[in-house]
Amino acid sequence: MLQTMQRLLHTRPIVIFSVIIFIKSVLTWMVLLEGGLSVLTVFKEVAFSLSVFCLIEYFAGKRKLLYYWIANIVMTSILFAVIMYYKYYGVIPTYHALAQVNQVGAVRNSVFTLIHPYFLLIFLDIIIISFFVFGRKKKKEKLFHQYNQRYSRKIVLSVFSLSLAICLFNVLPHRASMNEIVKAEQMGIFNYEAYTILSSEDKELVEPKQITQDKIRDIKQITVPDQPEKYASAAGKNLIMIQMESFQNFLVNLRVDGQEITPVFNELVNNGHYFNNFYQQVGQGNTSDAEFVVNTSLYIPSRGAASQIYGEKELPSLPKLLKQAGYYTTTFHTNVVDFWNRGELYTALGFDRYYDQQFFGDDNIIFFGAPDEVLYDKTADELKRLNEEQAPFYAHVIAMTAHHPYTIPEELTLIDLPNRFNDTMVGSYLKSQYYADYALGSFIEDLKAQGVWEDSLIVLYGDHLGLPMYSLTREEKDLMSEIYGREYNYTDMINIPLIIIDPNDASTAVHEQLGGQIDILPTLANLLGVSLDNQIHFGQDLMNQPYNILPQRYYLPTGSFLSSQELFLSGSGYEDGTHYSLAGNGVSEERSATEDEFERALELLNLSDSYANQLPSWKKQANKK
Repeated sequence: MLQTMQRLLHTRPIVIFSVIIFIKSVLTWMVLLEGGLSVLTVFKEVAFSLSVFCLIEYFAGKRKLLYYWIANIVMTSILFAVIMYYKYYGVIPTYHALAQVNQVGAVRNSVFTLIHPYFLLIFLDIIIISFFVFGRKKKKEKLFHQYNQRYSRKIVLSVFSLSLAICLFNVLPHRASMNEIVKAEQMGIFNYEAYTILSSEDKELVEPKQITQDKIRDIKQITVPDQPEKYASAAGKNLIMIQMESFQNFLVNLRVDGQEITPVFNELVNNGHYFNNFYQQVGQGNTSDAEFVVNTSLYIPSRGAASQIYGEKELPSLPKLLKQAGYYTTTFHTNVVDFWNRGELYTALGFDRYYDQQFFGDDNIIFFGAPDEVLYDKTADELKRLNEEQAPFYAHVIAMTAHHPYTIPEELTLIDLPNRFNDTMVGSYLKSQYYADYALGSFIEDLKAQGVWEDSLIVLYGDHLGLPMYSLTREEKDLMSEIYGREYNYTDMINIPLIIIDPNDASTAVHEQLGGQIDILPTLANLLGVSLDNQIHFGQDLMNQPYNILPQRYYLPTGSFLSSQELFLSGSGYEDGTHYSLAGNGVSEERSATEDEFERALELLNLSDSYANQLPSWKKQANKK
């Protein structure tokens, strides 16, 4: 058997490794396309690998097999990275996303939970060949350095030319496709990755003088009322904004076999203004992206985390806006400030002070930092001090304990769920959110006892989804269907809650109009009576605008957006896109999300990109001084 393997590797490596890549491509596409895969899709991967192998055959000498082995490892690593990235984000990563591999160490628990033994089969041949080669020292030199079998150069060139032509035939007609998964399917994964590396993604930027608030209003079809509802109703109050980790909207008023999962949050819903048709707008930076969007009312960049792409920019922001009105501005986060480049982001946003792990301590670390109880306990004491010495203040509080993969310590598991939820991500998620809700309740009690609650406007919202559809097993999807009473879908996945509470305002309401994280800043500016006349923003005041359009990026394909009735997922463009009802009824036949809205959503993203990219750098200004 070993002699046969050695002979085949020695005499027919181009055949052996092409078959290996074919099998691995089948495994990969079976994960990406749950509805089934086309043989033609897989053969696109083989065409690319043949092009590489023909180059090895043509140029390599005695160490030809070594180059085959290296090429196999590189292509295998790409396929594995695609699988893992898709299982969390639901998108096909490019080299831009893979460049963030330095962040993997911090989220290794999340990564490990996504690894299914099935995925590791993709490395089986490498392990076998490595053992075969490196485990037989006397044969290694012969196997890697002697290679006498040669093919006719004309045949090699002919196969290379044909393979390259097939690759180009699959790439060139599909360059304009928007949906990254569709694009990868049309081109092939390897061709898609090569295309993103070789192609220029630089778009022509809109000149700053052409980016005006009037133009943004025209695109969004906004008319500003002469007398906005609730204008300055919370003027002069402190602002406490709490960002809830992985908090999806289905948790509100959820009971599992009679047990309330978020009783504290549910009580807040009944005592404030609750927006139940509210959606995330984050990207690769997840939590840090949410911090960026709500504090700037700008869209996330087309690639990369906003904190890393825009961290050096002089960003217009909520902290700067409130500082002009006499506020002291702070942000509280139990993680180290260097993670996701937050230190620079907080400078760009203009916070007077940030509190990170150095303040909260590194005892009992859970995932990224101290548990929520520590966050809230120390933050409450600090807010009491600020209320006495620095009022009014703006405090942005980032909760983190309910973070993927939701494996909180046993002592923090405060609820027993039915057996069917045991050993599932859904069950772990509900348990971690129950603890997060409990900790939030303690925070609220402290704020009330210390006299801070009555002096403040309180805002709570989810930062991003907690249960990606792509990561769930069949059993876990069944649990989600039990919770929803129907199949869990895209609209559910990105739906997060927003609550705004003014303790001195007895009015409560459930607001059905469409909203997103980008709308928080202008909504709060209206309530606090702070003018946005001189600050570019892409969101809108949810208290006074019934119509909305929300472009989406990253977790959904490029070109996707939400309109009043639907979530639209792009295909190659608009015509072959898919419409999902926001009512949760799955694919919509009404197609109320129009092509005009599709074009306007793309225009908004381009304007935001152009505006943010051309902002001056605070770092360059600091270096000049």
